[in-house]
Formats: sequence, structure tokens, C-alpha cells
Amino acid sequence: MKRIAIVGPIPRDHIVTHNGELIQKWGCVTHPVIALSVMAGKKIEIVPVSHLRKVDLDNVKEVFKGYHGLDQNHLTVKNDQGDIISLRFLDMNNRLERQTGFMDPLVPEDFKKLIDCKVFVFIPISDYEIALETLQFLKKKSKGLIVFDAHGPTTACMVNGERHRKFWIDRDLWLPYIDVLKMNLEEAQASWFKKEYETSDFVKTEEPDRAMLRQFGDHCLDMGVKAVYITMDSRGCLVYYRQRGKTVEEMVPPIKVGQVIDTTGCGDSFAGGLGYGLLQKPTDYIGAAKYGNALGALRTQGKTFEVFKPLTETDAIIKRGHI
Repeated sequence: MKRIAIVGPIPRDHIVTHNGELIQKWGCVTHPVIALSVMAGKKIEIVPVSHLRKVDLDNVKEVFKGYHGLDQNHLTVKNDQGDIISLRFLDMNNRLERQTGFMDPLVPEDFKKLIDCKVFVFIPISDYEIALETLQFLKKKSKGLIVFDAHGPTTACMVNGERHRKFWIDRDLWLPYIDVLKMNLEEAQASWFKKEYETSDFVKTEEPDRAMLRQFGDHCLDMGVKAVYITMDSRGCLVYYRQRGKTVEEMVPPIKVGQVIDTTGCGDSFAGGLGYGLLQKPTDYIGAAKYGNALGALRTQGKTFEVFKPLTETDAIIKRGHI
């Protein structure tokens, strides 16, 4: 049975939605793990990999109780550290974040029994959570595909707990060890920056244009990345990859939804969908994007994990293009 590792924190989230509703739940890794279990848990093995506080371990395992295909042996509490996050949404896509608990980094030691995984989906939410040595270790020891979310290296946590966007300055040290890079537009802007800035440059907030995104995609592909995904909210997902030596740029349409209830975990769910698609067909980058779009869209439809659907229903949603 094919194994897929979902790697990152499992924060205890306190969320105030754009509608003013309070939601308390476990975040990040839980979204794609449960999405994949509901969708294909009897056909694949899903391995959540995370460090937790001792007081949280039983509660997290209770969340996963009853879901098929999970190997929970890599949820560990050795250093008794885990993430605690509060999120206040200003609108559907923008939020204020504060962090008061901190997971210790995931290191090569955490992966010595996971070398046989076909796909590793890394979804860090802060820049310290995944050690570069971990990706280097997997590149050397495993044939598994490394999917990496740029949310981590473009997010810093301040001493007062506030979380802010930062430039991914050491990006080119990481890219050779990443097979598939996933990010949103804001993270793309933080990953493709000038070598020097004037003070006035920092007041600009416009989105990077398609030419800049294409340059960034080309750079990543030149560094050894096989595919780059940039999610663009309701517009869909831009995909860059090489075919016969030439860069292909394709916009994969979104899965249309009616009302958006909660966007927490959409990016994580998208990453899980990518991982699932690539687990089935490692070079079908467009097909993987469709699963990413589907799981991301489903995540918006409620406050609980009941939003996710079995594979037949998910495939039907992809085919018709809306939920």
C-alpha cells in the first residue's frame, strides 16, 4: 500500500472568522490527513508527522479516531512542545495571527522509519519548523517526492507572539531539495524579491504580475524543482513545469463554491490534494492541481471535517467544476 507523509505542526487553533464566529479546533496537518482519509483512507496509508505537547497528544488522537488508513506512530512528544495559534480574520483571505506555543523543529531523526513513503507533504506554518537537513536527508535516503509549502519560510514569529510575513532570503539553499513547491500570491511575492530595496519600495502592496511569476517559476525549475503551484484564491491555481525542456505555464480553474464559511486550512487541504494526485501519477501536475483545488474548496464549506467527501464524490466535483 502506498504511504504518504503529512508533515508539520498540529496547532491548537482559536479562530474568529470573517463573520465574527468563534471556532476552536486542531489545525494544519489535521486538515489534509482527514481529507485524504475520507477520500481514500482504505486505499492508501496516511502518516501524520508532528511534535506535540504531552497534554495535547490524546486529544489529537481522539480527533483522528475512526478515520481509516492512519499511522499515528509518528506523533511524538519528546520535547513537550507544540503550536498554539490565534487567528482573527479581517475578511475571507486576510487575518491577524498570534502564536503562543511553539513546536520544536522536525529533524532527520523523525523520518528514519519513513524512507519508503512515496510522497512527503511538508506544510510548515513558521520558518523554524522544518530543518533544511531534513529535506537533505530525504533527498539522499528516499525516492519519495517532496512537496513543500512556502507558508513556513515566509512567516516569522515575533517575541510578542505576532506572526508576520518575511522574505524567504535563503530560498536557493532549499530549492534543490524540493520537488514540488506550493504557495499563494503573497508568499510568492515574499519569495521573489529584489537584491536591494529603497525604503519607498516597502509601501507597495500590489500583487506580482504574471511576468514576475513566470520569472520566479523559471528560477525554481532551473534550481531543480519539478513543479511550482501558486494558488490565486477564486481565480484558480497557476502551475509551472517543464515539458521537453520548455517551461509550461497553465492556469487550472478553481472549483466554484457558493457561500464561504471558513477558509482556515484551505492551503493545507490544497497541499494534501496535490500530494494525493502526485501519489497516483507523479508527473501529472495538472491532475494534482485539480485535487488540490477540490480539497481547498471543500474546506471552505463548513467549520468541521465533515466537509470532505469520498473519492467518487470528489472526482464528480472536479468533473463538474463546482460543489
